[in-house]
Formats: sequence, structure tokens, C-alpha cells
Amino acid sequence: QVQLVESGGGLVQAGGSLRLSCAASGRTFSSYATGWFRQAPGKEREFVAAISRSGLSTYYADSVKGRFTISRDNAKNTVYLQMNNLKAEDTAVYYCNVEPAEYGGSWYSGSSWGQGTQVTVSS
Repeated sequence: QVQLVESGGGLVQAGGSLRLSCAASGRTFSSYATGWFRQAPGKEREFVAAISRSGLSTYYADSVKGRFTISRDNAKNTVYLQMNNLKAEDTAVYYCNVEPAEYGGSWYSGSSWGQGTQVTVSS
């Protein structure tokens, strides 16, 4: 089992930037594809971005493509989400997730979640 701890959330004005971090412990982190999901109040949790085990392949939801960048440092057991040009609709709790998978064009979460980090974008 892998344990995940997210950090880096906060309050930012529209157009601003934040970088989220997901620190992993437990089993070998580099063995897992990793992703970010988010959940806004009153809405279902949704896929944001994913990165392969090596970091060579990345995937994004259409709503964040061109604004967010996912990356990883396997030596530090950490995955990052750089969020630029933030919009009010990006306000949500952001969760790190291990082994998300894509089926038929949709992304589904894997087995392990962190506790989440709140991102609030003021307009």
C-alpha cells in the first residue's frame, strides 16, 4: 500500500498560479502511474491529469489542457501539478491518486487516495 500526502493548495486570484505536490511513501513509487483528480462542492470527483511511471507520457482533461502541467520526480517520490492561469471553475479539493486508468476515453481512479488539498480561485 502506498500513502499519499498532498500539499500546495491555497487561495489565489484568477489568472494566478499554484504548484501542488503529492509525496508518496510505502511501496516503490516509480512502479505506479499517478494522477490528480478534483472535486468541487456539490459535484462528482473528476479527472484532471495523469502521468506514466516513467514520466514520459502525460494526459490531461480538456478543461485544463494548456494551463496545467503534471510532472514527477521518482527520486523524491513526488508528483507535481503546476497550475497556471487559474480560473474560478478550478476551485476544488485536489486529490492525488495512484494507478488511474483510461478506458474508452474516460479516466478512472485507482486504489489509493491522499487527503486532498483545497484550491480556491477568486474572480
